[in-house]
Amino acid sequence: MAKKLPSQSKIIPTTTDVLPSGYDLFLDDLKQRVRTSQLKAAIAVNSELIRLYWDIGRSIVERQQQDGWGKAVVDRLAGDIQQSFPGISGFSPRNVWRMRAFFLAYVPESSRNANASILPQAVAEIPWGHNIVLLERIKDLTARLWYVKATKEFGWSRSILEHQIESNTYGRKGKAVTNFEKALPAAQSDLARETLKDPYSFQFLTLAEDHAEADLQRGLVSHIRQFLLELGAGFAYVGERYHLEVGGEDFYLDLVFYHLKLRSFVIFDLKAKRFTPEAAGKMNFYLSAVDDLLRHADDNPSIGIILCKAKNKVIAEYALRDIEKPLAITTYMTRLVESLPDELKKELDLPPKKK
Repeated sequence: MAKKLPSQSKIIPTTTDVLPSGYDLFLDDLKQRVRTSQLKAAIAVNSELIRLYWDIGRSIVERQQQDGWGKAVVDRLAGDIQQSFPGISGFSPRNVWRMRAFFLAYVPESSRNANASILPQAVAEIPWGHNIVLLERIKDLTARLWYVKATKEFGWSRSILEHQIESNTYGRKGKAVTNFEKALPAAQSDLARETLKDPYSFQFLTLAEDHAEADLQRGLVSHIRQFLLELGAGFAYVGERYHLEVGGEDFYLDLVFYHLKLRSFVIFDLKAKRFTPEAAGKMNFYLSAVDDLLRHADDNPSIGIILCKAKNKVIAEYALRDIEKPLAITTYMTRLVESLPDELKKELDLPPKKK
């Protein structure tokens, strides 16, 4: 009797089989297409749900305006929906009231009677849980839409979104003193300015009021993940005390990053004191050296950031007025040892609060 051959579906190539040329690239392309399709499907499902909630919220508002529906009617509505669709969550009275608030939050009062009210596209592309956080914590429409767009662009989880709100990222964006407008092309200037904050919040560091620059640098590098989160998307860490040799002498840059969107090196000079004009001249020198020694042909001009404990805005603006290299002056804040309870300082072997 002839030996039965295994079915074709059972034949699986092993790692020793010779694969056709280009197979790996083809497989990688297919996997990427599958991932993209899965992401689009997830976004589509989420968008449909968000639009449903929006429409329910609008319908409730219209009924309240036209027929005087009160709280009892809306609560009854939520209960009836839940009873009709027992396997579907999301229709508790509290969530139905959120749908109503969701609609009102994005529609000006003057247009609430208009059937043409449109849900902003970006709002429909972030999860309902994120929308609830924004709805309950951000009252200003402009600020809320900024967080919506940032959530979508950077893929923030709900916990990261909450952190960004708590640290007032929107309020600190684009507040640094810079000369970007004249030192960079318009498109890059706007992006670079919006990339920076003032002040930076390093609440993950606990430093003494009279801390040294070495303490600040050591703390930031030791908490590089939190530092990168505070810097924002796009920053790639290159190194600390980065060595450059110029004219036969050694120089060390405090912190060096590369920004993937700006396509430029970003140099941080740390100052654990108030900004002085001399720091701008020093950073200008560093940027010239970095552009010559590190910058690649396809890179944009390197950017310098003087990160200091405090600054006088007028003095900072004067210091940058005639500097051609792109440079920013901004500040930072940390948790001070002095602000900790004595019990906690005792556990950390820190001196008690001064009388």
